[in-house]
Amino acid sequence: MYMDSFNSPTTKPLYRGTQIVWYILSILEILLLFRFLMKFLGANPVAGFTSFIYGATYIFTAPFLSVFRITYVVGSIFEWTTLLAMLVYWIVAIGIVRLLLIGKTVSIPEAAVKLDEQEK
Repeated sequence: MYMDSFNSPTTKPLYRGTQIVWYILSILEILLLFRFLMKFLGANPVAGFTSFIYGATYIFTAPFLSVFRITYVVGSIFEWTTLLAMLVYWIVAIGIVRLLLIGKTVSIPEAAVKLDEQEK
């Protein structure tokens, strides 16, 4: 990196923005992972914690619910839709971070190096 990028007034807000995106994604991925594991391990859906996780994650899995069939494995549910949701939200987060980084100030030499790398 070049020193001009470190002193740019846009660097800190962009850094904070990317941190916020990764933080939100981490929380969402953890909740979805809990959902997946609880369904897979056959957790009691009436239990308080299980009910909370299912309720909190439903809105994030709802768009994907009819994409795949539910796979039942001896008293457990292998919910492919939750894994799909986790993948899609991870890709969306990468896209948002890259979009935020478009606004990053770069020096002319740094821009030249980046353009050369893109041509390869």
